[in-house]
Amino acid sequence: MKNPMLEMAFLVLEKLLLISNLKLFSSGARGEDKGRNAFQKMNSFLRGDVLEVPRTHLTHYGIYLGDNRVAHMMPDILVALTEDKRRMQKVVSNKRLILGVIVRVASIRVDTVEDFAYGADILVNHLDESLKKKALLNEEVARRAERLVGTTPYSLLWNNCEHFVTYCRYGTAISPQSDKFCENVKIIIRDQRSVLASAVLGLASIVCMGLVSYTTLPAIFIPFFLWMAG
Repeated sequence: MKNPMLEMAFLVLEKLLLISNLKLFSSGARGEDKGRNAFQKMNSFLRGDVLEVPRTHLTHYGIYLGDNRVAHMMPDILVALTEDKRRMQKVVSNKRLILGVIVRVASIRVDTVEDFAYGADILVNHLDESLKKKALLNEEVARRAERLVGTTPYSLLWNNCEHFVTYCRYGTAISPQSDKFCENVKIIIRDQRSVLASAVLGLASIVCMGLVSYTTLPAIFIPFFLWMAG
């Protein structure tokens, strides 16, 4: 049986991660020079390579399939609203992406290298060095990615593009980016100043809104749980 408190905590963590990375979804023109640079590098990519491109706060990952094609996981609200493949195949807009994150639905899709990079420089197989894991054979990596193409549940913390590529390349779905975010949250929770700040905010809400359950209970329990966690 699922623990409702844990589910609520996970939901709050995901929303914090979404808010902290909203700049990732901001619109902007692609850099033509970088787009050409990505195209020039394409000839050096091998089928099964992990490609990664930097965003404002996060890194986006995909698996190179050959012939200028990249399989990658993208949050996309359209997959929950329509089965029109022609509409879904268009490059995912910022609104589609943000709404996909909110409703936790995505697709593992195949795009061109240029659309995947979106004007950014591309790193190849950088995870091999940082994770220090032995990669599967490139052909097996590509085949795993191809088998997973389609609609999938999405979670910023538990099932994102990094989980997808690490499963394909190493056989284990992990996300160092999510792990780092959770560690930062733990540091904040363990900081006693967080307890004091939440207590002050709780008291302020009671003073402003009165002794009602939806203000009083959080004002008591949130500082208590933070104190216990620290």
